[in-house]
Amino acid sequence: MRNKHFILLVFIGLSSYIHSQNHSFDNAKLLERLKILSSDKFEGRKTGQKGNQLAREYIIAEFKALGIAPFNKKFEHRFNFKKGSSSYEGVNILASIKGTANDDSYIVVSAHYDHLGIKNGQIYNGADDDASGIAALFAFAEHLIKNKPKHSIILAAFDAEELGLKGATYFVDKMRGQTIMANLNMDMISRSEKDELYIVGGRYNTNLKELLNNFKNPTNTKIVQGHDGSDRKEDWTHASDHAPFYKAKIPFLYFGNEDHKGYHKPSDDFEKITPDFYKNSVKIILSIFEELDGFTKI
Repeated sequence: MRNKHFILLVFIGLSSYIHSQNHSFDNAKLLERLKILSSDKFEGRKTGQKGNQLAREYIIAEFKALGIAPFNKKFEHRFNFKKGSSSYEGVNILASIKGTANDDSYIVVSAHYDHLGIKNGQIYNGADDDASGIAALFAFAEHLIKNKPKHSIILAAFDAEELGLKGATYFVDKMRGQTIMANLNMDMISRSEKDELYIVGGRYNTNLKELLNNFKNPTNTKIVQGHDGSDRKEDWTHASDHAPFYKAKIPFLYFGNEDHKGYHKPSDDFEKITPDFYKNSVKIILSIFEELDGFTKI
């Protein structure tokens, strides 16, 4: 009996180890990348400015270092738009991983790398908004290199979110005719004193709602469904880059924390994030992704 009990414990331990490895990413690198992207070097990453270009070069270099391929043979996907009387050239950064089973169907995991730039001599570094989402894309890349997805994945670093969701809108329009099963959008996932991560999107899709209702949270961070027009809180359905997907009738899940004192202020700095919440947020989103990747359709 002792030997059988020992074998059972070894089996349980090995299963737990394998499970933890499947959900692992480099926590130290996650924080390091967020710190770099939200540093003064990138001058607030405003679309069309030098800091935005430097951020773009950094993001592409990280994807290359991780061994992630570009989408349609190029990382940079340029587009032009007007905002008021100003004309801009935006640049989306797209990386891809081919699926092992449903390679003609995409899950798009997105975040935006642009922010507000410099105003009145102060740099708006946008650590939470949205360097946090971009650094999380690299955590996804680390995972997907070791754990090949069933669906083809596009890791999308969108530009010009702050100027009206222009990068995501352009992307959705260019992808017409392609099958996008779902969009997972991450915008502001690193700073919460309440230790609460909101998820928007389940309200609009029965299968996603069921996934969220039955989801086993691997962390002690609270998951809240809301800010979707079903409660008396601000409706985030159109608040970030998931909105163009929603308008195109593509199922989505948006992950974010509530506004904080640093929202759209120069104080949105790396030093103000809540690191444990951030690491838990990425772990939650990655775990939900894994369940979603097991679906054939939604």
